[in-house]
Amino acid sequence: MAMDAAEIERLIRTNIPDAKVTIEDLRGDGDHYAALVVSKTFVGKSRVQQHQMVYQALEGRMGKELHALALKTGVPEN
Repeated sequence: MAMDAAEIERLIRTNIPDAKVTIEDLRGDGDHYAALVVSKTFVGKSRVQQHQMVYQALEGRMGKELHALALKTGVPEN
């Protein structure tokens, strides 16, 4: 069962409200995505902690509706 990019963005923004989210469907199959998530809440957190926050925001859908997510995270430059 595929997941749509808008739903991924909605889940992330619901759980990380200040996040700037960019989603790209890598294969056009609704199953393999790349995401860039930038948030002030990531300040002081390791890259692993940032990724864990995003995976938590996806509310258990990773590995089920969402098969693959190439994830990049960061903090705002200003």
